[in-house]
Amino acid sequence: MEAKVSIIMGSTSDLPVMEQAAKILNDFQIPFEMHALSAHRTPKQVMAFAEQARERGVRVIIAGAGGAAHLPGVVAAFTTLPVIGVPIKASISLDGWDSILSIVQMPPGIPVATVGLDAAQNAGILAAQILATADSELSEKVKAFKAGLEKKITAANQDMSAVRFAFKTN
Repeated sequence: MEAKVSIIMGSTSDLPVMEQAAKILNDFQIPFEMHALSAHRTPKQVMAFAEQARERGVRVIIAGAGGAAHLPGVVAAFTTLPVIGVPIKASISLDGWDSILSIVQMPPGIPVATVGLDAAQNAGILAAQILATADSELSEKVKAFKAGLEKKITAANQDMSAVRFAFKTN
């Protein structure tokens, strides 16, 4: 089985966040790989990874990083594949803003699609949606997933009707 999505992170301390993307890809039955690569500590490995990803069958890269979160941008500089950045609130983080701004503020010509802080689940969903543009079976799975979200909220709203307050009107 060849990985279609690569999940990379600056260090294994990012794994609790990045596992959210892995769970989504696994649920959609999308083959993926996971690597710890650092833009600052292993720059040559990051460059080689990014340059070789397409040849290995990867179609989307999800890159998570905290602090001075340069990993997604460095990867995007060395590949033509779509890169989804996941800013992570790390232990050295400035409340996550350093990660967000490092990933969002890319220079012209080096795009990185960026999800919210610690939102690796959305990165996994976005990767699935990108792949689904050329895969009708996966497209149906994504549609079913979205329909499940609607059902979940509709049921929650119905459950709220049981919540009672003296001045609640519904």
